[in-house]
Amino acid sequence: MSNLNNDILYLIFEELQDDDNTLYSCLLVNKTWCESTVPILWKDPWKRLKNGKERSLLNVIISHLSKESRNNLGQHFDFLIESYQNSLFNYISFCRHLNLNEIQRIIDVELVQEKSSISIITSEIINLFINGNANYKTLYIPQQLDCQIRLIPGTESCFSEIEFLSCHTNINNNILFGLIETCKSIKQLELIIEGNDNNYEIVKLIESAGNLFKISFINKCLYVNESFCKILENSLIRHANTIENFKISTKPLVTKVLSSFANLKRLELDNSYENLPWNCLNYSSLPCLQFLYAKGVPICALTSLIASTSGQLIEIKIDHIPHEEIDNKRIIQAIYQKCPNLRYLKLMLRNRNILELKNLLVNCRNLSGLFIISNMVDTFGWDNLFEILTETSPTSLFRFKFSFCYKPIKLEFLKFFFDNWKDRHSLVLQLSRLDNIGNIGDLIEKYKADGIIKKCNEVCGGDFEWI
Repeated sequence: MSNLNNDILYLIFEELQDDDNTLYSCLLVNKTWCESTVPILWKDPWKRLKNGKERSLLNVIISHLSKESRNNLGQHFDFLIESYQNSLFNYISFCRHLNLNEIQRIIDVELVQEKSSISIITSEIINLFINGNANYKTLYIPQQLDCQIRLIPGTESCFSEIEFLSCHTNINNNILFGLIETCKSIKQLELIIEGNDNNYEIVKLIESAGNLFKISFINKCLYVNESFCKILENSLIRHANTIENFKISTKPLVTKVLSSFANLKRLELDNSYENLPWNCLNYSSLPCLQFLYAKGVPICALTSLIASTSGQLIEIKIDHIPHEEIDNKRIIQAIYQKCPNLRYLKLMLRNRNILELKNLLVNCRNLSGLFIISNMVDTFGWDNLFEILTETSPTSLFRFKFSFCYKPIKLEFLKFFFDNWKDRHSLVLQLSRLDNIGNIGDLIEKYKADGIIKKCNEVCGGDFEWI
């Protein structure tokens, strides 16, 4: 394998691009492997940057500066007087993801004592990355960046194929107009919405986007000028037929624009203020919705939204939010009435509604993973739950997560669950507070040996990831 040519090696290493340890090992095999691995690692060096390693990356970047530039900067930064060896590779030429947020952060962290001159080195480094030979796919713009990007030679070719852009809504015009002129291929847009000094011209950036299919509104604060929000939200109507993925954080929309996204497939709602009504969901009909993720959003609003769908939902994740038993019953009913193709579900289950879960299991026969959260105030009937699961679960369902805040599950209830799961697919199970369940380790090992349990550990990781 060490004799494979560069093209084949590159294709292999691309498949390993998320496996850092393996890629780092490949660097050491021989020169050919190293030459094929370095471009993979430097496509997006920012995602691999670990705390404490900022200076190392900054030194590599600075080594690409000309000797004249380093000497000029050395008048402001003593460490640049040090000798820099020429890099073995032109690392910057491999970069396809330009994260100016991270560049700004690295400079701020490493040159904190030289704040008055930071803009000088920032400008030099930006000029390194923005050149006629570069071609980026993603671009992150920091809030305080103040330079005329469009006047830097090579900007147009660098940004002509940008597909993902992240910027703040109070972006200054020097940056904004440069982005509007050059970024014509944006498909994914992340807007960090500030509380003050928002730039109304940002809507021109939205309107100029090519085939926009993913939008994220990340609100930095609760109180944002309502007229700005309306203009911003209404500017999305132009892309109503192409938007498939929409994310909102901190606060709800102020308009009914969500209902215009006829082809929306994925909706993420992250609410930081539990007392907000989220009425924008009550007016929405999303027939194509497949993925619904919600945190801190009122259950009544989510029930209304689910009821407006047309049977396409395959994943529903609703993080813990306090609500009454009747509202818990209604959302469970909405799910089993409107989501026959559901595969993964995360939901709080109130004790009085355990029987409603039976109806859900009967109607959602494609269910593959179930994450149940018990309520703090309930004395939860785990024995009743496990009886229903063993009797009614579809054959596709064998992945479970159980999260409880108060009393841990009794060992006898778990034993009943395992004993009655015989002749089914082995369980992949995660439980919270494992340490509080006496002798749980011995019980798990016994049922592993019997083939009842495949894996069992503490609740951790992603919501629909069973490790």
